[in-house]
Amino acid sequence: MKPFIFFTLIMIIKSYLTWYAIFDNIPFWQPLLTEVPFVWLIFCFIERFAHKRKIGYYMIANLVITIVFFAAIMYYKYYGVIVTYHALAQVNQVTSVNSSVFSLLAPYYLLIFVDVIVLSVYYIQRKIRQKKQDSRSTIILPRIGKRTAVVIFAFSALLTLYNIWPNRASMNELNQAESMGILNYEAYMIAADKPSDPVPADQITQEKINELKGFSTDQPAISTYSDKAKGRNVIIIQMESFQNFLVGLHIDGKEITPNLNKLAQESLYFPHFYQQVGQGNTSDAEFVVNSSYYIPARGASSQIYAGYEVPSLAKLLNQYGYHTTTFHTNKVEFWNRKEMYAALGFGKYYDMDFFGNEDAVAFAASDEVLYKKTSEELKSLQDTGKPFYSQVISMSAHHPYHLPESKYKMELPARYENTLVGDYIRAQNYADYELGIFIEQLKDNGVWDNSLIVLYGDHLGLPLYSLEEDDQVLMKEIFGRDYTRADMMNIPLIITAPNAIKEARIDQLGGQADIVPTVASLLGISMEDYIHFGQDLLNGHSNLLPERYYLPSGSLITEEGMFIPGSNYEDGTRYPLPLIEETADPSFVSALNPPPDALKEAGKNINKGTVSKDKYDRALELLHLSDSYVTQLPKR
Repeated sequence: MKPFIFFTLIMIIKSYLTWYAIFDNIPFWQPLLTEVPFVWLIFCFIERFAHKRKIGYYMIANLVITIVFFAAIMYYKYYGVIVTYHALAQVNQVTSVNSSVFSLLAPYYLLIFVDVIVLSVYYIQRKIRQKKQDSRSTIILPRIGKRTAVVIFAFSALLTLYNIWPNRASMNELNQAESMGILNYEAYMIAADKPSDPVPADQITQEKINELKGFSTDQPAISTYSDKAKGRNVIIIQMESFQNFLVGLHIDGKEITPNLNKLAQESLYFPHFYQQVGQGNTSDAEFVVNSSYYIPARGASSQIYAGYEVPSLAKLLNQYGYHTTTFHTNKVEFWNRKEMYAALGFGKYYDMDFFGNEDAVAFAASDEVLYKKTSEELKSLQDTGKPFYSQVISMSAHHPYHLPESKYKMELPARYENTLVGDYIRAQNYADYELGIFIEQLKDNGVWDNSLIVLYGDHLGLPLYSLEEDDQVLMKEIFGRDYTRADMMNIPLIITAPNAIKEARIDQLGGQADIVPTVASLLGISMEDYIHFGQDLLNGHSNLLPERYYLPSGSLITEEGMFIPGSNYEDGTRYPLPLIEETADPSFVSALNPPPDALKEAGKNINKGTVSKDKYDRALELLHLSDSYVTQLPKR
């Protein structure tokens, strides 16, 4: 059989395997008409120019395309988007999260490499036999004729252009990759992907940002919480992979997060709060929460923005005499954090060199070690007589949630055993247990009562596109309906200042970029000279949350719901936002106090109406303004 035909058949099989893993309800002919023409372009080059070692070139092309297909599958299962060449910058992070990667690996995905292994063995053995028989002899493989190659090349080039050109403007990358074909999409991203021209820095004003978000600075603030935490320490706790449905959740009568539930009932609890992270996941959450800027269009914030002098909460509080520290049990080099912390202006970081590697869970010291050593250090900081701002990053509930049995704090119902959902719930139950001990440690050493405490989830823990059938059944049991993209993006926000803030449920829509202005307001610190893209969540204004990752480009969240575009706005879909009443125990919900009168209107428009084209356009403009502003900041 001619190698052109042989390897074409192999590519067809791999195309269908890849599409089956990524796309839903695909027409049978779609992979044939999108992937094969691109493959033929490569094969025609080999036929035209490779006179010797042709089989070797075919095998190299086969290997490269196989790697692209495999990377597309694995990246989609983790992030829900199609991989591009920008992800090469993340390769050095993979070894640190290899357990997460392997957990996503369904056995049949490896079938994509079977032919590569078999053909490599065959090729090596043939070369050995060839050398033994006659080092000067070569095997001439049958080839397609020149005229045939030209015709196939021309036909493939036209079909490739036909696949790419009409779909080049699509906002939704998944739709774009499906319409173009994965290989065509990857090639197009290399050839055509370039940043938009930045908006001049002098045209980026807070008034413009507020206008795009839906309110103006001349609207009076109605917050009843301004200055309530003035002069206090600030402790921001970032919970690994913690989603909001866990708050108040009971399974077969078992309370999953009792300590966090108690904290929510004693604090300001925001059930309509959403992640705004990207490729950097946890490190992106650190960046967004500390800066009030959005993630970059491509790449992790810690890698793309680390070279700039980024305005931040740490720098803002430094001006008021605060110590600024951050605590993370992993190595500071992971996700380029050392450079990111310098860009954000933290005075000191604590990493694996401080915490050691004892009692390791996932790939660093456990939450038990994190909280014990951190509480001691926070007491020392308070004893200096100066206020401090410290961010504390939990890690033990990291995907794939393989908690050591010695850390089990609950017994799962049998139907949850050996499932991703079950492992996730058990890991978060442990994280909650250690959080409870940390809170008691801070109360015992006198730090708790002198602090403003902010707690939130860094990013989703259960990607919709990674769930097996049994996991989907369990999530449907929890929600009483199908688990959606809006559910997976929903994380909790809890804010408390003991003896200063009265507890309440705040139905205001919010995202991670809103934490800086909210904290500044509570501390009574002006942000007049700080360009920011978040807003004070206690002032009652409506909100607009652009999303850039885990969802297709152009996605956004408003009070009306989550909107995901198709090729553009017109064929997009609105998904209702989840309600805490769907998953929380009724006794937990009834114990949540209503907000002050000034904030009672917030949340009344949740899931009412449609997401307008105007909001869609404004969300895209906000992202562009954020990109433009950060990339024009002074270099460090």
